[in-house]
Formats: sequence, structure tokens, C-alpha cells
Amino acid sequence: MLDLDIRSRQPIYEQLVEKMKELIIHEVWKPHEQLPSVRQLAKEVTINPNTIQKAYRELEHQGYIYSIPGKGSFVAPQSPSVSQEKAATIKQQMLKLLCEALYLGIGKEELLSLVETAEQLVKGAKTND
Repeated sequence: MLDLDIRSRQPIYEQLVEKMKELIIHEVWKPHEQLPSVRQLAKEVTINPNTIQKAYRELEHQGYIYSIPGKGSFVAPQSPSVSQEKAATIKQQMLKLLCEALYLGIGKEELLSLVETAEQLVKGAKTND
């Protein structure tokens, strides 16, 4: 379920955050469903519990999960308005980055190629990292 690439340049905790966000967004993990404990998940994917904890903190910071002391971490409900707000924020950030990229001389074709690469990543295709 959580396939991590230890040879990737992307840090393990970031890979974990992305995979878990994908599971939450696609509702594989339902709202208010309890997530595996840090120790349990660390044992399953054979990585350091501190890495799992860091990923959980990041997911909580981004609003994808919430924690209850003594009980564990749970999937936060994703309301349509929150999703729309996140999408609007991402669009604003992308516009700023695109303007900066064009200013730096990165061409439209190269930017479109990056969009296609991102689309392939979301669909699960491998890239030449």
C-alpha cells in the first residue's frame, strides 16, 4: 500500500506524506478512520519511527489528519470547501512560480512538459529521476 523508494532523491518522510495524502484524497482511508500507530507503521514499512512521526506531523499541519492524545491519529474529513480553498491556494502559488520560471527563461514547452511529468507521477508512472 505504501511503496517507498529508498533510492529516490525525495526524502522518505515526503514520499510517505504524498502516499498517505493520496490514500486520504481517494478515500481509501475514510474520514475519522484511525491510522496505524507510529510503531506499527514503522514495522510494516521498515523505516525509523521518527520518520513516521515526522510525516504524521506534516499531515496534521496540512489538515489531512488529526490526533487525539492517548488514542492515536485519525483521517480528518475533507470538506469540499476546504478542498476548494486548498486548490485556490495551490493555483495562486503555481501562478507565482510560473511567472518566476518564465522570467528566468524557462520556456512554455518545458513548463508543459513538467505538467505532463506531474500527471504521469499522479497516475503512478515511473520517471527518469
